[in-house]
Amino acid sequence: MGDTTAVTASPQVQEVDLLVVGGGKAGKSLAMLRARKGDTVVMVERDKVGGTCINVACIPTKTLISSARVLHQVQGAAAYGVSLPELGADDSSSRDDTALLTRARIDLVALRRRKESVVGGMVAAHETMFADSGMDFVRGTARFVAPRTVEIATADGAVRRVRGRRVLINTGTTPAIPNIPGLADTPYWTSEDLLTLPELPGHLLILGGGVIGVEMASLMGMLGVPVTLLHSGEHVLNREDDDVAAEVTAGLEALGVEVLTGARVSAVRSSARSGPVVVRTEDGREATGSHLLVALGRTPVTAGLGLEAAGVELTERGFVRVDDHLRTTADGVYAAGDVAGTPMFTHASWNDFRVLRDLLDDREASTAGRVIPWTVFATPELGHVGLTEAQARAAGHNVRVAKTPTAAVPRAKTLGATAGFYKVIVDADTDRILGAAIIGESAGEVITAVQVAMLAGMPWQQLRDAPISHPTMGEGLNIVLDSLG
Repeated sequence: MGDTTAVTASPQVQEVDLLVVGGGKAGKSLAMLRARKGDTVVMVERDKVGGTCINVACIPTKTLISSARVLHQVQGAAAYGVSLPELGADDSSSRDDTALLTRARIDLVALRRRKESVVGGMVAAHETMFADSGMDFVRGTARFVAPRTVEIATADGAVRRVRGRRVLINTGTTPAIPNIPGLADTPYWTSEDLLTLPELPGHLLILGGGVIGVEMASLMGMLGVPVTLLHSGEHVLNREDDDVAAEVTAGLEALGVEVLTGARVSAVRSSARSGPVVVRTEDGREATGSHLLVALGRTPVTAGLGLEAAGVELTERGFVRVDDHLRTTADGVYAAGDVAGTPMFTHASWNDFRVLRDLLDDREASTAGRVIPWTVFATPELGHVGLTEAQARAAGHNVRVAKTPTAAVPRAKTLGATAGFYKVIVDADTDRILGAAIIGESAGEVITAVQVAMLAGMPWQQLRDAPISHPTMGEGLNIVLDSLG
């Protein structure tokens, strides 16, 4: 009698013009554009419609920070001459408005509802945009099984095989979880967990003083949560100059955050699943808190993708290896965004999209020489673009440094937000701006003007002499560059 074992046939391969694996900023933008141009496009996303930024990074983080800043401003409103007349007579001796204002507290349920409303609205808008573009948006998990070919386990349990004439990998990153003794047996949050706001900690311990750790510390400090931040480096924000990091640290400390530097963690422990968490450092220091946040960077999402079957190589750090045109080691396969080692900012990933947009239309484009700014949404804000002072000197530039306190900017005085400084690095031989760091109100907006000046190759004197509107925070660029003469 013959073998009656059932043979499951492989699913038929669907051929498309463009296959996008992962719907981050670059991937979703390219997929929609090419679909509108008439290409057949399949985009696969496992769990985050619209990408990491919208779901668990930029958008929810900044939404929460905005709410926390409102609370912080209300608590300090008395300094602006704001009183609460409905709570008493005009006789100030009969009440203490300052005490009343400082007792303002966050409504956690309402805060969570606002954040979810912003995120949910953007996710819904993306689903509509995906459908309107004409692309085939697939919820599922993709795995490469051959060159330019993936097998997709869809959310409804079906299996599809798709081969793209061109393929883009845009799977992003996920919070890195280090191998710290005791961590596996200790309850902890990642940044993605914290953004769900399950509760406000009694005392939050944060491992990591990078952008994520600093922003979360600032957020929690404004919400009134005691915070201890432990960072292994000499100062927070390792890639910043010492003076910039010191000013950011001062801002954190003003919010009640304890910052411990040179604090390389050797072990963590918790006496119970709901008990206090203890972090011990290699130099013998200990910190105790009610909750632990692990903010020690992010790792590329490549596990389980089957990249070896696609002929796609990784770098030593685990990112997809790409050249200046975002081409991988496999013919017809590109990678973009965080997973390709692009600076981990949404605007950098969007610029990757623009590079790919031009390349796929047979126009020259490259990632080489990009000027990418970034903003750390602490209080006060830090905006940065280009080289630090240390980097400029190490690169051999003849450096001049312009620096002035944010308090010298008239707009900062009117806002009552005078902490920070403006710092601009210029090349004394060429008069070109090499970089800048701005700490203060709206620093992320002001830094754009410096970026544009750098892209235009403007000499610093031209930015110094530009008639910038008064009184604005941008006017600080006139003021700081005036210090150079």
